[in-house]
Amino acid sequence: MNAPDHDIASTAARRSATVAALHAVLPPHCILSGEEDTRPYECDGLTAYRQLPLAVALPENEAQVAAVLRACGTLRVPIVPRGAGTGLSGGATPVAEGIVLSTARLNRIVAVDATARTATVQPGVRNAAISEAAAGHGLYYAPDPSSQIACTIGGNIAENSGGVHCLKYGLTLHNVLRVRMVDADGHIVELGSCAPDAAGLDLLAVFIGSEGMLGVVTEATVKLVPKPPQARVIMASFDSVVQGADAVASVISAGIIPAGLEMMDRTSVRMVEPFVRAGYDTEAAAILLCESDGLPEEVDDEIARMGAVLARSGATAIAVSRDEAERLRFWSGRKNAFPAAGRISPDYYCMDGTIPRRRLAGVLTGIDALALEYGLRCANVFHAGDGNLHPLILFDANVPGEFARAERFGEAILALCVAAGGTVTGEHGVGVEKLDAMCGQFTVEEIAAFIAVKQAFDPARQLNPDKAIPTLDRCAQYGRRKVDAGLFQFARAPSACYAQEQERS
Repeated sequence: MNAPDHDIASTAARRSATVAALHAVLPPHCILSGEEDTRPYECDGLTAYRQLPLAVALPENEAQVAAVLRACGTLRVPIVPRGAGTGLSGGATPVAEGIVLSTARLNRIVAVDATARTATVQPGVRNAAISEAAAGHGLYYAPDPSSQIACTIGGNIAENSGGVHCLKYGLTLHNVLRVRMVDADGHIVELGSCAPDAAGLDLLAVFIGSEGMLGVVTEATVKLVPKPPQARVIMASFDSVVQGADAVASVISAGIIPAGLEMMDRTSVRMVEPFVRAGYDTEAAAILLCESDGLPEEVDDEIARMGAVLARSGATAIAVSRDEAERLRFWSGRKNAFPAAGRISPDYYCMDGTIPRRRLAGVLTGIDALALEYGLRCANVFHAGDGNLHPLILFDANVPGEFARAERFGEAILALCVAAGGTVTGEHGVGVEKLDAMCGQFTVEEIAAFIAVKQAFDPARQLNPDKAIPTLDRCAQYGRRKVDAGLFQFARAPSACYAQEQERS
């Protein structure tokens, strides 16, 4: 038997053993193992990278989640947790010879407590469904990523998702009180508390945003906030992206914290407007969407103050939503920017970097220069208020080498963000997409600390291995870090150890 035949036989035997172990702990209808059935799980929203899993487990309760983790632990089969699969960094991309554990069937809203202003939900509950359930109490869940009609709270917790209103109301981290999760050994652990504080280490903050590397969410208690009596949006036009970026800094420095503060450049406005007909100014070089919410008197005052700041900052046109329908229409363009990209380009690559607000103008100018350097168009649409950029690099995957060029363009954007004092991700996560960019931002000592946290939760590296944290040998090979003899041995790096253990087993 030659090497390829041996590999195929080995994979088939591993799949057979894994599926048998899953059947021992799950009903047959909770297991997918055929190629046709597992194909929809080969990637998340980052479709450029694909890998078929050995199988997909769809547990229906917490006990089944724990049983799957224990069964896979015994066989040393890697597990990739998955929510709705809307992530954009490959965090839910399967790993070779591993399974996907989907929490989609844990989709029950356990309780809505109007008095405490909390909702307790299972991880498969959609983000928007929480607000729908709380609406009758005049409450809603504030974090609102663009994918909120589909994305689930378990995935939001894994990625620390934000949204257009995160400037005022915070990210997922600021809106989750308690998480119940199953660790790599199948133990059930509660992090955080519904009380004002929890005893011991603040492990909830460590867990939120850990991208499925530390455990699998089975339940969460989130904050609900009162629905404001009124909300209105200003749409301001600018003759240059630099003016628009400077206006963002001016609004914040004036002591105003809008409910939402978003920016779109001309390319993104022109791709969105025919798609949703939001009423955007397609002649502007950039537009800002600035929302105020609260009591009518508060909103009127804040809208007037923001309008004055924007006018002084060079706005060429200012429109204010006249009713709720127009407010939602203004936001519809921003929330549909990603799907609208398909109108003007066969493919797009969405980046996610964060910079200090005061550096917006310089970084946007830098992105324009990079677009010329790489010969690709880029539509800029982002959370301007907190400096979280989402450049959409437009390309055609059918043109040989064009995706590779888009990847290099994206790497250059992230390097630009780091150089400006920012970071390589704001809310989309690291996944597999930004592993090399992490090597450019963090020191060997910092990455070693990240690895140590992972090992404390998951010493066997069972959960989402080779995601989110680059190994030290990867950073050395990437060339962003000089590794001197004696600093560490490649053979002792986590990825090498894992590979050796897999071979021995």
